Amino acid sequence: MVNLDLRSLTLPVGIIRMLEVVLTCISFSLVASAGHVLSTHWDWCMFTWCFCCFFSLFILIMEFTRFSAKVPISWNDFTTAFAMLAALMCFTSSIIYPTFFTCLTCYRQIAATVISLLCFGVYVGEVVLARLRPGGEISGFLSTVPGLLKILETLVACIIFTSLDPARFSFNPGLQWCVAVYSLCFIFALVIIFLTVGQLLSLFPFSFDKLLTVYNILATMMYMTAMVIWPLYGFENNPRPVPCSHCPWDDLVVVTFMTVINLVIYILDTIYSIKVVFFTWDEE
Repeated sequence: MVNLDLRSLTLPVGIIRMLEVVLTCISFSLVASAGHVLSTHWDWCMFTWCFCCFFSLFILIMEFTRFSAKVPISWNDFTTAFAMLAALMCFTSSIIYPTFFTCLTCYRQIAATVISLLCFGVYVGEVVLARLRPGGEISGFLSTVPGLLKILETLVACIIFTSLDPARFSFNPGLQWCVAVYSLCFIFALVIIFLTVGQLLSLFPFSFDKLLTVYNILATMMYMTAMVIWPLYGFENNPRPVPCSHCPWDDLVVVTFMTVINLVIYILDTIYSIKVVFFTWDEE
């Protein structure tokens, strides 16, 4: 027999999650009603709102039916990490969508952008509530600084993927190496996130912190090569066409900029990991 928890819907965090479901649903409904656009940027924005709506509803149902207490994962860590990720995804979509798809008379697109910004604010509110939870110290990995950096790394990689053009890098070994860097680092970051949420770190026969430090160092070095190689080969004999209104050349700029952003995040992650592994132990 399923025991329902009505209190989970009346708590502040429950009310916020219901707002998340409603607002994200309105966002993707408005965009869908405006018509499909053949663009990876449109696909990313639509995926963001659908993904956030689905998982917010999933979390509501799990807590309402009390099934959340039976899952073999750190539930508080999962929900807090999701709220952080959703806030970042909604924020990026609130920038990307109006940049590419709105105009002064595109009222549904403007409304979708405004509501997406409200979604961002609501998810930020959930993160704040999670950190202010009585007796709920942030103990999970994904709710800590390195965990948040891992979420940022995967998010930036997703933005890079939406801006990649297979026709441009398919026959260029240098650009193929950069795509391999983005893909490998993205996959390993996801594996780390899944291992921590699934509470599987105890299965490692060695220190997870040391493994994380080694991975961060390797990922930083790989991103350094991508930061140099991508603009070197991407812009070689490839000046900006005129006119160019959101043309494929702009995607090259987006990938270059996001590569630099992710490199900075990986450097910060590496510095923090080295501090935790070596200097914290020295103090003990």
